[in-house]
Amino acid sequence: MSFPHLALVLALGLIPAATRAAPCGGDFNAFLTAMKAEAIARGHSRAAVDAFFRTARQDPAVLRADRSQSVFRQSFLEFSQRLISKNRITLGAQMSDRYDAVFDRAARDYGVPRGVLLAFWAFETDFGQVQGDFNTLNALVTLGHDCRRPDLFQPQILAALELAERGMFDPATTTGAWAGEIGQVQMLPADILERGVDGDGDGRITLKTSAPDAILSGARMLQLLGWRAGEPWLVEVTMPPDFDWSLTGLDKTRPAADWARLGVRARAGDLPGARLLASVLLPQGRKGPAFLAYPNYSVLFEWNKSFVYVTTAAYFATRLQGAAPYAAGNPDPALSADQMKRLQQKLAARGHDVGAIDGILGTLTRVAVQREQARLGLPADAWPTAALLDRL
Repeated sequence: MSFPHLALVLALGLIPAATRAAPCGGDFNAFLTAMKAEAIARGHSRAAVDAFFRTARQDPAVLRADRSQSVFRQSFLEFSQRLISKNRITLGAQMSDRYDAVFDRAARDYGVPRGVLLAFWAFETDFGQVQGDFNTLNALVTLGHDCRRPDLFQPQILAALELAERGMFDPATTTGAWAGEIGQVQMLPADILERGVDGDGDGRITLKTSAPDAILSGARMLQLLGWRAGEPWLVEVTMPPDFDWSLTGLDKTRPAADWARLGVRARAGDLPGARLLASVLLPQGRKGPAFLAYPNYSVLFEWNKSFVYVTTAAYFATRLQGAAPYAAGNPDPALSADQMKRLQQKLAARGHDVGAIDGILGTLTRVAVQREQARLGLPADAWPTAALLDRL
């Protein structure tokens, strides 16, 4: 079973800044009229615009999917054990062999290692097997009309129109994920226009049917998002028992060599990148797995904004390149969604910025938890527990 693409925001920095083309909400037909007017104002012919929008419809299933992303409330161990299976590891090795030359090209031309590309390819569409059956135009117009993120999705509608004029998009039949992404690595229309690569040399960019196109397009996008060739992204480590846990977290960096002097050790071999800045990452606190996260790990948040998704993909990438399974440890139980919401409310009441009260342990909530743990004299490992909730 494929894991559906759940990123709310893909590569926001790649979308050109533009005034919103149409007012969100309100009458849907009026919205389409405004989008058509914007497209014509940008130089598209009326005939092409009318043909493109002719089949456009709202899709209530898209809004339901957008509002229900409870999977991100899972802990790292739950999420990673759900996504990383023997079958995916086996298929990953097979795909690595089948497209060996393509992955070599991705590393040579864009500096992105095959493990990272394989991990996203696996999680997004199970190596192209399940790419989504939402009509892409309907998904885009539904989300462009919705007032939650119109500035993200309205430009994607116009990008899809450009793809259609190039013969790369059929508004009636092109399908993909609920959030408008297309193809084996799930890219939005603007990303395809600006970052797509013809990997198989047939003169077209077809991310739905061509694995080389998908692999190299993903690699080019990561490179342009800031991926640094030849550098690590995530390494599992062991921590000394007397470590100062307040030093951990993605908001605190120091050279890997400094972490080594503090007793942080790679589970296998030596810590790479002695001079590279890195952070100690404890997805489930001091009793769970521990990693050293390097700058390339942060680049992955431009692909997907979810902490648990990115960390799982980064870890899976290391597995696909030969790393051993993590040491799961025995972390304290995760809070339920209701408990997490209560915790976020208590943290917000104390003046912490936790973002939305959504029951998801995101970066802001982790920072707030760590500060409260330190204030209360608890091990400040940023993992919220029932004991912390009681103390607050």
